[in-house]
This record gives sequence, C-alpha cells and structure tokens, in this order.
Amino acid sequence: MKTVTMTRREALALAGAGIVTAATFGILPSDVEAKPADVEAAMKKLIGDKKPKSGRIKMDMPQIAENGSTVPMSIEVDSPMTKDDYVKSLHVFAELNPRPDVASFHFTPQSGVAFVSTRMRMSKTQNIVA
Repeated sequence: MKTVTMTRREALALAGAGIVTAATFGILPSDVEAKPADVEAAMKKLIGDKKPKSGRIKMDMPQIAENGSTVPMSIEVDSPMTKDDYVKSLHVFAELNPRPDVASFHFTPQSGVAFVSTRMRMSKTQNIVA
C-alpha cells in the first residue's frame, strides 16, 4: 500500500474543488427543498385516497422562531385512547424541508394520551401539516 502525502494547501484546494463541483451540480443540501406538491404526494403515499380531517389536532409552534435550528413543536390529538378508539399514528410534514415527511410517531392505548413534544429544524417560514 502506497502512502500519499499532501500539504495543507493541497488538501484545502481539493476540498474547495469538491464544494464547487457540488454547487455546480446542485447537490448541496441548502439547494434542496420540498414543494407543497411533494407534501401532498407524501401524504397520499401514507394514507392513500383518504381525506385528512381537521379539528381534533392541536399544534403549538412559534409563529416566528428565534433560531431555525431548534424550533419547538408540540402536537396533541383529542382522543379517548381506549382499546377501541385510539390514535395509532401521527405524521408531520413540512413544505420546504429537504424531505417533506419530517417525523412519524406511533401510539397504543397504553400511551394514555396522543401527545408529542419535540424540536425540528426549519430553514425558513413554512407550512407544517400534522
């Protein structure tokens, strides 16, 4: 096995060339955003032709976050959580994130409540669907 030595300057030049190549071909993560149609497609893949219902879900997020790297989010679904009537899954979608399907949470009647609290990263103001 042959060892190749490289100066710091050569290593930086090589890294810079890689970044320029990535930017040229549009493969940098900052260039990737889902669109509202991507959210609809992801939802259709998950629930098929069923129509989402509104009214039982309460989502709490700031209108404007101080830091887009850690945006707090809590979601609660009004459900009795009995063995015959309970929330099985909760899915979160974001219109402008690189992947439209952000998170999925699963519940059982033993969960007691259908509630989640987490943080998500958002690069800009966008619609969030649960």
